[in-house]
Amino acid sequence: MFNGMMSFFASLGFAILFNIRKEKMIYAAFIGMIGGVLYYMVMNYGYSEVFALFISSAVVSLLSDIAARVLKCPQTTFLICALIPLVPGGTMYYTVLRLVEGDNLMALNYGLNTIFNACSIVIGCILVSGIMKAYSKIRKYLG
Repeated sequence: MFNGMMSFFASLGFAILFNIRKEKMIYAAFIGMIGGVLYYMVMNYGYSEVFALFISSAVVSLLSDIAARVLKCPQTTFLICALIPLVPGGTMYYTVLRLVEGDNLMALNYGLNTIFNACSIVIGCILVSGIMKAYSKIRKYLG
């Protein structure tokens, strides 16, 4: 519950920062909340962080695409704000901290973890975006 609220407010804060219209702001925040809750649910079931980020970013991308089609605006309006709670900022910080402290082995560990997490977010978004684009082209072609 707490994680969902924090994801909602993080997404809402970035929606305000990016100056999204008020009626679309709440949708971006709810999509971010769903992504954050899904991430923590998958993690609690014992799956890896990379898999949890992949699943939650894929769902966020799908919901952003649906909201963009329904509300007739760009998908990035929702996607960027909703992905903010999933960004691996903590491991980025610890990577730089370990580098500054001179602990290169732990910095490498945190750095690789950050890269894997970021790549899983990107792959989840690209996969759903590609599927939706193919679906749209097939639907347009068939009539």
